[in-house]
Amino acid sequence: MAKKGKGAIEKIALKCSECNRRNYTTQKNRRNMQGKMELKKYCKWDNKHTLHVETKIK
Repeated sequence: MAKKGKGAIEKIALKCSECNRRNYTTQKNRRNMQGKMELKKYCKWDNKHTLHVETKIK
């Protein structure tokens, strides 16, 4: 059986920049996006839209 290498798609978590909680998980194509992903998403603990930054899933 062959080992799976690192593919183009990786799973990431999105962490809120204000409360520092990991609220969302998503996938990203490493070939198309080399930098860190930043999205404005809704944080249910802050009750508003905040900037969410990419982090690794442990």
